[in-house]
Amino acid sequence: MLRLVLLILLVLPTSLPAETVVPRSTAEISLSFAPVARKAAPAVVNIYARQVVQDRSNPFAGDPFFDQFFRDLNGPPRVQNSLGSGVIAEADGIVVSNYHVIADATDIRVVLSDRREYPAKVLLADPQSDLAVLKVEADEPLPALELGDSDSLQVGDLVLAIGNPFGVGQTVSSGIVSGLARSALQVGDGTGYFVQTDAPINPGNSGGALVDMDGRLIGINTAILTRDGGSNGIGFAVPSDLVAAVIAQAKAGEPHFRRPWAGMTAQEVDGALADALGLDRPLGVMITALHSQSPFAAAGLREGDVVLSLGGAPVNTPQEFLYRLAVLGNGAQVCGYVRDGAVTEAVVNLGPAADTPDRALTRVSEDVILRGAVLARINPAVIAELRLPLDAEGVAVLETSDFAFDIGLHAGDILVAVNGHPVSTPTEAVAAVQEPSRRWQLDLIRNGEPLRLRFRL
Repeated sequence: MLRLVLLILLVLPTSLPAETVVPRSTAEISLSFAPVARKAAPAVVNIYARQVVQDRSNPFAGDPFFDQFFRDLNGPPRVQNSLGSGVIAEADGIVVSNYHVIADATDIRVVLSDRREYPAKVLLADPQSDLAVLKVEADEPLPALELGDSDSLQVGDLVLAIGNPFGVGQTVSSGIVSGLARSALQVGDGTGYFVQTDAPINPGNSGGALVDMDGRLIGINTAILTRDGGSNGIGFAVPSDLVAAVIAQAKAGEPHFRRPWAGMTAQEVDGALADALGLDRPLGVMITALHSQSPFAAAGLREGDVVLSLGGAPVNTPQEFLYRLAVLGNGAQVCGYVRDGAVTEAVVNLGPAADTPDRALTRVSEDVILRGAVLARINPAVIAELRLPLDAEGVAVLETSDFAFDIGLHAGDILVAVNGHPVSTPTEAVAAVQEPSRRWQLDLIRNGEPLRLRFRL
């Protein structure tokens, strides 16, 4: 009988619901995030960025045509300061922040939590991911955060957000990972992929650290959803796996983050599309367009295939697909996909877009209407650099100045025809504008839309 009573006493406490357990000792009551904050906070810095901006009191400022006539209306340049946060990722002075914190800055200063201050230079800036890698020169090793594996995160994991909200000084807030693989956001160029948290993030936190309970960096705080400018419990951070890839390229000397070229476009598979494709549930992304020189085409994929995974990780949105490309980098990767209801795999050799055929780069210096333009034949590398449609044809405009700027050409335009004559190479374009004429008509594609410039000389 005594044994039975002891058995009941031993088993009963472990069978109680978790929500009924309350602190029963001083040690349990005093549990806090202090050890994690103490470990991580010294590696989170304040970033002060200064830039000189032109006072745009001229209503035509920036207009490719009218600005030349009203430039005198512009006010004097003024200094604009911004405040954000950053994270020391390596003890030799590698600092990561958001691109929007340091964009166009002429002077950047990094201030540590112990008030040490250093000038910083930009090693790599990537507007697409909204990340920037800075370098400071210090006489001794700096406190740095270890990078965690953002792919190992689960919804419900405890996290801390550390930064300088509203410029009040370094602040630590706690919360959980409230969502993963968030991609429907207009951050950077709108192709981002984020960790979602309810840890309060406010203006000034941008570029700060999202850390796990081991004090490891698992994200760079980037954006919030808000109605009044303050935190409403939904914040977003760039995953640490992408941060690691960006740092690696910065240390290798790349000024811009280089992603493998997919050479394809895809759309998310929703319920209706899943039914049409014969899938039992919506998953993956369907290839809607594929360039003939795409590495996925070389691996045997074709339009209509549904990509399920890349490098062993699931892919369920176009943004997630681009994120996986960026994290994986160049090299052979296994791609899982569905064709005609059957799941199969292919090895895809990821790499940069091919710069063939030769782009025939041409800087126009002759006294013609395209003077000041830099032109190139469109090939996969040009498509990737300018983010042109995969089926783009014609002559790409890489830069404009002088007369080419005055007539309204923009970098990224595709020149299709001159006075009705189609052009497909820079040589043809230059030859066409050397024909004598007083009336000119340039047919362009700009941001995917046809555009016609007409003017008279």
